[in-house]
Amino acid sequence: MQNIDIRPLIKEIKKCVERHELSEKGAYCRWLWGGNVWGGDSAPRELGKNEYGCADAANILYTINDFYCDDATRNARIHELQTMQNAETGMFYEVSHDPIHTTAHCLAALQLFDAKPLYKVKGLHKYFDKKELYALLESLDWQTNPWQQSHLGAGVYAALVNADEITEDFSKNYFEWFNDNADEVTGFWKKGYSESAPCSNQRVLNGKASLFNYMAGGFHYLFNHEYAKMPLRYPEKVVDSCIKMFTEDGLPTNFMQKCNFIEVDWLFCLTRAGRQTPHRYEERMALIEEFAVKFCDYMMSIDYERDESFNDLHMLFGACCALAELQSALPGKIITEKPLRLVLDRRPFI
Repeated sequence: MQNIDIRPLIKEIKKCVERHELSEKGAYCRWLWGGNVWGGDSAPRELGKNEYGCADAANILYTINDFYCDDATRNARIHELQTMQNAETGMFYEVSHDPIHTTAHCLAALQLFDAKPLYKVKGLHKYFDKKELYALLESLDWQTNPWQQSHLGAGVYAALVNADEITEDFSKNYFEWFNDNADEVTGFWKKGYSESAPCSNQRVLNGKASLFNYMAGGFHYLFNHEYAKMPLRYPEKVVDSCIKMFTEDGLPTNFMQKCNFIEVDWLFCLTRAGRQTPHRYEERMALIEEFAVKFCDYMMSIDYERDESFNDLHMLFGACCALAELQSALPGKIITEKPLRLVLDRRPFI
């Protein structure tokens, strides 16, 4: 594999963040133009200051290693994030995601500044009770929607970590549940559901979530395991599942076709499970190299000022995470002026 120079791409990413900066110092929008959040009849986009705009501006600048700024700018960015927190519940609310996801995401961005929220995250305190936590995890839609539901199952842990409110008992209960519910066929979660997941590029096939749906959900739980330095129960099965999706057309049709999170979901599962097992090493490294060439080619072919996904700071952040993980997985092959930094190597949640 030849080296891939993405320095021009990194400059375009920085310009994109700058285009999203609002007149109020430290504030950012997520979108530059109108439409609906997910298309169709979904909620209209918020074109002003937005939780994901502010959080992902910080996330992206950290990732491309352009995070440092003067004290006034730093304090303004922290302030804009902190003031979006609900004083009564300690949660963050936004139209595109569940409050647990939004809360975990904003707290994770504050953590990059070594800053805490203004208020305790009271809306999640009930999950310190083991019965409440397990009731939440058991209630998730493991049958048809493990991906979106993982925002809750992973977010509750990550939010408490990033608010510096995590307890030893909570962590023990949390990881015991996932160890007990790991699927020995796919390596993902939940046992009894993911084992028969079809390898399909659709999210759901014949009323059953697809393998990539479980992988994308499993990614969120896997990065919590990585943060806590917890072992995966079946890392070799995670590797098998990721290879199967790539080689048997089991990834969605928009894979490497837009800025998104699905690429880093797949890549992170493959690389981090691979740190825990030598299983199929040569094969998976060949796939990572193949992916790197195709993904970087796509990222460098974008119309940077007009592309819908590139100019959505949240989706752009997902693509930046994939670039950072690629650079780590392929030492010396992805060329940037400064080393990229994956936020997940610092704290959980994206």
